[in-house]
Amino acid sequence: MSADSLSRPPLRREALVPSGIERKAQLEARIEQQRIDILVEASRYREASRPIDEGWQTLMRFKVPLLALGSVLLLKGARHPNALLRVAKRLAAGGLMLRRARRMLP
Repeated sequence: MSADSLSRPPLRREALVPSGIERKAQLEARIEQQRIDILVEASRYREASRPIDEGWQTLMRFKVPLLALGSVLLLKGARHPNALLRVAKRLAAGGLMLRRARRMLP
């Protein structure tokens, strides 16, 4: 054995591994950071989904009138299927023209 190894005490395992109190403090800090991260991500999620939620609420506000209108259209479509098909084609063409106009205009 060298003189250097005799002068210093041998390394104990406890010196390398944090004590129970230190480990607990590290884990609590880690858990707290995870909670903060979850709160931030939940806030981002709510902010990102807000337009969808508002649209859904608007749709639910008009639920009964939309169901009534759908029933009337279904009855008319059953009696005159060609007229309903013609209206559907015109609505689709109008929607496509509107989309193209939005793209062309700044």
